[in-house]
Amino acid sequence: MSMIFEFISIFVILFAISLIVYFVTGLLLVSVSKHYPDCRIQKNRDGMKRARLEIYSSIKALGVSAILFSTGFFFQLQGWVLFEPLPLNWWSFAFSFFVIFILFDAWFYWGHRLLHLKTFYRWHKPHHSSIAPTAWSNDSSAVMDTVIEHGFYFVVWVLLPVPALAVFALRLFDQVSGMIGHSGFEYFAGRGSRKPSPFICTIFHDLHHSQFHYNFGNFMSLWDRWMGTMHPNYDAIVRKIETTGEIPDEKSTRVNVKS
Repeated sequence: MSMIFEFISIFVILFAISLIVYFVTGLLLVSVSKHYPDCRIQKNRDGMKRARLEIYSSIKALGVSAILFSTGFFFQLQGWVLFEPLPLNWWSFAFSFFVIFILFDAWFYWGHRLLHLKTFYRWHKPHHSSIAPTAWSNDSSAVMDTVIEHGFYFVVWVLLPVPALAVFALRLFDQVSGMIGHSGFEYFAGRGSRKPSPFICTIFHDLHHSQFHYNFGNFMSLWDRWMGTMHPNYDAIVRKIETTGEIPDEKSTRVNVKS
């Protein structure tokens, strides 16, 4: 009975933290965006019309994600894992964070590709109802969509000897960066978010929502470049923003749709 209470306590705390991060980050991004209307990516679409629906959907999805995360963390606490976690120090944290950062980016890419297959797309379709995403869109997903993309947050505890703090840090980074990536406003486009850098800016994922067939990655563009799913004009778009300081109209970024 005490074990059940311990698990429920962990879940409630982590779910509450997830909601706090979601609402604080979302409110900050929405507040900032009001002061920079020129940074809007899709100027002819208003994604905020769906905000209430997306917030409701996100609360449910964050609950699913918290169950996965809490279960994995609980397994590690109970020793129901393949390896004992590394002792926590600066190098084990940095090394573990780097490893799981790379692994989760791969997991997300291939899980995302899977969800775009006809058999599985019904679970991903609700997320793509947000053609012009907002900060509230990041977690607006069906249950199975969340299980597939966030299943990593259960598996990682069981299979790898990662210190808990590294996984917590990754989850926090994933949440905040994901909400920025869905915000619909571009603030960070520059040399560090285009080739040869593997990192991305908000336009990267916005192009996925508006054009569907490209840019499946989460943190980086590596898998998209390797697998031929990169938006062909992404680097040029970012370079144009560097040069002119202007966010190109969404229509000007369109390419012929893949068959």
